[in-house]
Amino acid sequence: MSANAISAELLAKMFLAGAKYLENKKDYVNELNVFPVPDGDTGTNMTLTILSAAKELNALTETNMATVCKAVSGGSLRGARGNSGVILSQLIRGFTKVASNYDVLTIEVLDEAAQRAVKTAYKAVMSPKEGTILTVASGIGKKAEELHLSGCDDMNAYLKAILDEAERVLATTPDLLPVLKEAGVVDSGGQGLVEILRGAYDAFCGKEIDLTFDKSAKKKEKEQPKEELKFTYSAEFDVVLDRNFNIKNEMDLKDYLETIGDTVLLSVENDIVKVSLNTNDPGLPLQKSLKYGELNKIKIANLKLKEKIDGAAETAPVKKPAGPKKKYGFIAVSVGQGINEIFTSLGVDYIISGGQTMNPSTEDMLNAIEKVNADIIFILPNNKNIIMAANQARDLTKDKKIIVIPTKTIPQGITAVINFMGEVEAEENESTMNDGISAVKTGQVTYAVRDTVIDNHEIHQDDFMGIGDHGILSVGKERDVVTLDMIKELADDDTELISVYYGEDISEKEAGLLRATLEETFPSTDIEVQYGGQPVYYYIVSVE
Repeated sequence: MSANAISAELLAKMFLAGAKYLENKKDYVNELNVFPVPDGDTGTNMTLTILSAAKELNALTETNMATVCKAVSGGSLRGARGNSGVILSQLIRGFTKVASNYDVLTIEVLDEAAQRAVKTAYKAVMSPKEGTILTVASGIGKKAEELHLSGCDDMNAYLKAILDEAERVLATTPDLLPVLKEAGVVDSGGQGLVEILRGAYDAFCGKEIDLTFDKSAKKKEKEQPKEELKFTYSAEFDVVLDRNFNIKNEMDLKDYLETIGDTVLLSVENDIVKVSLNTNDPGLPLQKSLKYGELNKIKIANLKLKEKIDGAAETAPVKKPAGPKKKYGFIAVSVGQGINEIFTSLGVDYIISGGQTMNPSTEDMLNAIEKVNADIIFILPNNKNIIMAANQARDLTKDKKIIVIPTKTIPQGITAVINFMGEVEAEENESTMNDGISAVKTGQVTYAVRDTVIDNHEIHQDDFMGIGDHGILSVGKERDVVTLDMIKELADDDTELISVYYGEDISEKEAGLLRATLEETFPSTDIEVQYGGQPVYYYIVSVE
């Protein structure tokens, strides 16, 4: 193999090294986010996206360019989370569309693949902004073409020059996006892409790199002979929740289950958590799950005994969509028991647990679509960072019509479903719901995780912040003062209704005191205060 061509085996190693470098720098990339909110964001989303691809890559039993490209493209598309993750998946998709047609990658092929990657990513973004990951990707594409056309024939020099250019372009992002300059950071998505390139280049150069990932990205073990099943029992059961079950609880439970078994499946449907796994001690998952509620529909089978009886391990039946077939269905992204109940009461068929604290993946969307037995399904992302993943799921769905209503907040999602009319056609409903959400102004109160300056507000760690649809509205040391100031910025003479959803860290008494303050401050406006139960955000406010 020439040092000036990249084989499938080397490409796989380079990709895994890039994924590892990003995983190692995930927290640093998160810290570059302009808004100092306590959310998993760019670093987390890009890492989860690329680890999904790494998991598929590590599961390969045959390594050639076609299988490597299919694994990383499919894995990243399904695992894409957040806007940065979706853009990364589209970069990978475009690159592999070209690379999969060759046995090895030369400089000429890499140039073609880079151009396709940039074109595919830009096409996926409705309104591309410069000063972002797209700018860094574009710089990479231009440099790849320049080097190829100049006759560069040294792969090491070619890759090093592209990495250097990516770092140079990244450094210019604050000059292209004023909000980055104000916060004193480079673009977080661009930084994540540079980390991937660094890992890939080091792997090309033969640097020793630990390619061990967390358990979610470990290589799937090759199928063992029947008599060597790794786990003896399959366990399936429901947990009927008796307490708030947030996204952190869900991730903690799933992480625990993956330490005691494999083929772990965990889904949250309203107030029920459905669990299935293979394990050697079925008592352990049952005992752990009792922490969250009562157990129901427990089914435990001995896989090895079943194998002796009919020569095959027991497999879970394929789940069919619930309920009778209908014309319209709804999927909403939501977090918090109270908000989940509001959506369910309004007719939403399936709740995807997630939002600001954890952006659901494209695969989460696809799984939800499969479970809703309707010809036409409306998806309410309820977060601006989830809309692209919802659109990607729409594009990957062939047997149902999917309409994504671009709701950016929980209040917009509630307004959208309220405006739905079952007796009219889908296109009219889409138009009506879009018109409805445009009239909703949203504010959210949380706390700062670091010092920064943004929107002319000097913010210190642990300050309370009131965040509106387009930026910071209020900052201070007193939570309710910040909340009131935020609402004053949102409300005007035409305001008819102020709706407040209080989070899991707010007591009913505290919410009542805020209601009294709002009624006194806005005497001619209807005030509604409801339990949302959302984490991280003390109050979510809708002004209409």
